[in-house]
Formats: sequence, C-alpha cells, structure tokens
Amino acid sequence: MTMFDKSGRLFLPAVLILLFTVHAADAQELGEISEDHEPEVPDTLQGWDMSWVAELNVAQAAYSNWSKGGVNSYHLNSLSRIQLMYKMNRFSYDFEIRTQYGQARIQREGMRKTDDRLRLRNRFLYDVSKDDDTFKLFGNVNFETQFGEGFDYDAGPEGEDVLISDFFAPAYFNQNAGLAYFPDASFSVEAGLGLKQTVIQDTTLSTRYGLQEGQTFRVESGIALGVNYEKEIMENVIYEGYVETFTNIQQSIRRTNIFFNSQFTGEVNSYINVIFQLELIYNPDFSNRMQVAQSFSAGISLNLY
Repeated sequence: MTMFDKSGRLFLPAVLILLFTVHAADAQELGEISEDHEPEVPDTLQGWDMSWVAELNVAQAAYSNWSKGGVNSYHLNSLSRIQLMYKMNRFSYDFEIRTQYGQARIQREGMRKTDDRLRLRNRFLYDVSKDDDTFKLFGNVNFETQFGEGFDYDAGPEGEDVLISDFFAPAYFNQNAGLAYFPDASFSVEAGLGLKQTVIQDTTLSTRYGLQEGQTFRVESGIALGVNYEKEIMENVIYEGYVETFTNIQQSIRRTNIFFNSQFTGEVNSYINVIFQLELIYNPDFSNRMQVAQSFSAGISLNLY
C-alpha cells in the first residue's frame, strides 16, 4: 500500500495513524527532549525565554579524468531559527521565525536554488483548567513565503527556465483558533476554524496558484487540523514531524490542503548535525500531484543565543 492513490492524493488517515502509533508505542517511556528542541513552551517557564540556532551545510564534489563519470558541483544551505517563548500562569505564547536558503553550482548548468523559505509563527495557548494543562484553547497567526525567484528548470517550449514563484508570489497568511490536546510535552493534536489569505504580487503567476488572472489577493475560510510530534527517539537523535490540513468549507474535501513534514536530526557533537528531511505538500491550487522535497545534509549548528 502506498501513500498515494491513482490521482496523486495523499492518504491523510495513514499519516495520522502513523503519528498516533509512534506516540502510543512510546507513551510509557518518553525521553526528555533537549532544551534546544523543546516543541512547546515549558511548563516551568515564567516570563520570557529566547533561543537562536543557525546551521550551515556545505557539500562539494569534483572530478578530473574520472572513468566512472561525474559532474563538479558545490552546494551551500543555511538555516536560522529564532524562538521567543513566554508563559505566565495559564497563558503561554510562542513566536518563531525560521529562514532557509540554499544554492548549488552545477557544472554546465550554473547556479540553481535548492532551498528557500521564510516562515513566521505566532502561537497563543490558554489552559482550559488551572489544574490540568492537557486541554488548551489555541490561536495561531502564521505567515510564509520565499526570498527569491523559483524556476521550473528547462521546462519552457525551447528548453528555457520557467518562473513559477517569487518573493510574495505566493505568500500565505493563516489564522486558526480552536481546541488543542496535549497528552504530554512531545505530542499534540489541534482542531479549529481557520482563515487563509493568498497573496500574489506578480500577477503573471496568479492563475498558477488558483487566483483569477490579474488577481493579487484571495481569502478562504475553513477547518484547520494539526498533529505535532517531537521526541528524542534515541541518544542524540531527535525526530520532528507534523501534519497540517486546511479544508475550504466552500470546496470539496478532496481539495483539502495537506502539509506533512518529517525530520531526523542526529547530533554528532556540540557543533555538527546530520539532518534528513522529507516534506510533502498537496495543494490542488498549484497542482493535482503531490509536491515532494527530500534532503540529506551534514553541517555546523551554532546556538547563537
């Protein structure tokens, strides 16, 4: 059984069951997550706390008179994550700004982008009961776009690169509110109502993202669901995974937006990490096929604050 059916749709229940199964199997022996990877605001926090982690990953390959063949290439990827957390009594707040950017120079093909993301997250939580923090009211205000132009390389009628995205093309704003369930520090489920705004500043790309020709802005209302899981699954290896969905109440459930991210981070020492990441996106406004991004990298990680 695969994760996709013949029309390219993701079997969301299979992904949700996988996350629930992993959580249930470990529920009796949850390990402590290192402070740098705390997924939610710690219960012991009173007041403000801040962290800043930066990563730099470099890869290079060079060949000369090599009988097996090969292409010279250089890869550079960077990531920065700044997180602010606040907690006072039953109220907590979590702010995160995550930036990612990468490029590769490939022989005879020049510079090509390998990663590009700008994401801001605002998360507000309030304990339903002062004696139990298992259930919380939540509110999320999120934003996501990219820094520079993105291309479908060599996809034009004459083999030229085709522009498919740019800064604020698209940009997404999301506001969600509802009820969240936190059985422990590593796992959470949330459900609520949501709003989604799509911004396209370059009108030549409007129809590519489901807007009318020349349109720059669209608002949607719907139902938002999310599952988050983060745990140190073995010594120095941390798993982070989430599934988020948004269903426009005026459209078929088959057009539900699905975002799945899974990442394993292995800490070689205090400065070097090895990271494997898999990201799946189903957004029928852009394509009826699943978007897939996979990366494996090793590099330097620094706690700047």
